[in-house]
Formats: sequence, C-alpha cells, structure tokens
Amino acid sequence: MAEGSGLETYANHANSATSEPPGETAVPETIGADAALKRTLLIVAIAAASAGLAFAIVRATLLRPPADPTTERIQQLIDEANRLLKQLDDKKSD
Repeated sequence: MAEGSGLETYANHANSATSEPPGETAVPETIGADAALKRTLLIVAIAAASAGLAFAIVRATLLRPPADPTTERIQQLIDEANRLLKQLDDKKSD
C-alpha cells in the first residue's frame, strides 16, 4: 500500500499516466471550443431573430400610408357614381 490510501479508484490509476493534478479531468480543448462556438451561434441566432422581428414591427407600423382626404373623396365619388348608375338601370328596366 505504498501507492496511496487505498481509496483511489481504477479511473484515478488509469489517469495517473497523464500527470494531471488531482481534481482536474482530461477534457480535450475542442470540447470547450465546441461549446463556446455553439453558445456564440445561439446568441447570434437570437439576435438575428430579434432584429428581424423588430424590423417587421417597425415596418408594419410606420410605413402605413397616411389618411389622404383626396383618396377618401375619390372613393365617395365612385360610390355615388355607382349608385346613380344603379338607379338609371332600375329606371330603364321599369
């Protein structure tokens, strides 16, 4: 029992060849980089979706044509002309 207290596990003996301090695990650097890349891509995706939604809302609310009294008057005249044409057609059919 010269190696230790006897409480070490087989995994600790297997990792003893890597000469790492106790308590640290042998994690490849690519796993940390992959997690950072995924986190960055997620943040960028959320930001892009938020920007797209904000753009759509602003465009829908600000780009509406203002109420134009000329357009309203033209529509009234068209409605009146249609009504007069209908009356004329009714008189011809009588």
